[in-house]
Amino acid sequence: MTNKNPTVLAIVLAGGEGKRLMPLTQDRAKPAVPFGGIYRLIDFSLSNIVNSGYLHIVVLTQYKSHSLDRHISRTWRMSNLLGNYITPVPAQQRVGKNWYLGSADAIYQSLNIVHDEQPDIIVITGADNIYRMDFSQMVAQHIESGLDLTVAGIRQPKSLASSFGVIDRDPSDPYRVRQFLEKPTDVAGLPDSPDEVLASMGNYVFTTKALIDALNEDAKNENSAHDMGGSIVPMFVESGNCGVYDFTFNDIPGSTERDKNYWRDVGTIDSFFEANMDLIAISPIFNLYNRRWPLLTGYTGLPPAKFVYGHHERLGHALDSIVSPGVIVSGGEVIGSVLSPFVRVNSWSSVRDSVLFDNVNVGRNATVVRAIIDKNVRIDDGAQLGVDHEHDRARGFFISPEGIVVVPKNAHVSA
Repeated sequence: MTNKNPTVLAIVLAGGEGKRLMPLTQDRAKPAVPFGGIYRLIDFSLSNIVNSGYLHIVVLTQYKSHSLDRHISRTWRMSNLLGNYITPVPAQQRVGKNWYLGSADAIYQSLNIVHDEQPDIIVITGADNIYRMDFSQMVAQHIESGLDLTVAGIRQPKSLASSFGVIDRDPSDPYRVRQFLEKPTDVAGLPDSPDEVLASMGNYVFTTKALIDALNEDAKNENSAHDMGGSIVPMFVESGNCGVYDFTFNDIPGSTERDKNYWRDVGTIDSFFEANMDLIAISPIFNLYNRRWPLLTGYTGLPPAKFVYGHHERLGHALDSIVSPGVIVSGGEVIGSVLSPFVRVNSWSSVRDSVLFDNVNVGRNATVVRAIIDKNVRIDDGAQLGVDHEHDRARGFFISPEGIVVVPKNAHVSA
């Protein structure tokens, strides 16, 4: 491809069930899970695409997609006058009676969109990772390479290689993929960093015709898993037509040395909790306050947060925390936590090292430690969470391997 100003269609794969994030995904798709107080997980992928200058975007949904569809339609509105759009596209059984059989099948069943749009380039991303990325830099490398597929790679500890697809680069051409190893148990480290591997981020840039041909071929293979990483990428690797974009070289305006190249797969309760905690340091590991590459979402028209009671025995305060609009801290303490809109923390209560979703009410003299509490939960006066895990389990609450207590949506926590 020689076109230096290609037309680009972005496809966001947002149909994941997110079983490892249960019970947070009990009532919603994984990309719709709240994060960082006011965001949904999908906001990070969409913000990156929009900030990269790509304004024709479809979001392929499937599993429990109502709240995700509602969030996209209410929040992500583009100018019809300029022909820009972000639209959710549900599974439609357009080519048979099956729902999506995998990520590749999701795109195959939605090729009508590609045929209507007729883009030169297709950018494909997941919808549930936390990061900043300028996709235009990856597209520029893709065009320059002349290859039909470019896979984004992120440096990860070698000890985590079995959790990712690992990219093995050609020694004679570091921009070309020699092998794509799916979750290997034994793999060599990078030449310049033996304790790291280059893992696939699940972000791809395709030349359109090559992707269509590959999807059609994959659809005919009854033995295929119909997965982008497991089925489509190996086809391009085997033909020598797959390149790699090293995320290390992605330059984001306003980034700092501390948060440069940050990327987190929040696929488990513990990784989700840790990613929230990354936000609240004085110098955050992931910086929400970079105004040159904004993270966009839909909370508007909410009242400011409020802190009331100034008596030393009844002091409403929050330290080392994120406090969203609409929160009221009424005589309680909040330390090292993330509070979403309309959370209320009442007198003499304590919330520490926790993530509270929208409209949680913490009663008087209650204690919450190392917990994730979903929307609309009511915590009684004097109740305790995270203090006695056996008691928490007896009440039916999930406890993660790292000891994070998870309270599901609309639950009532008794004293």
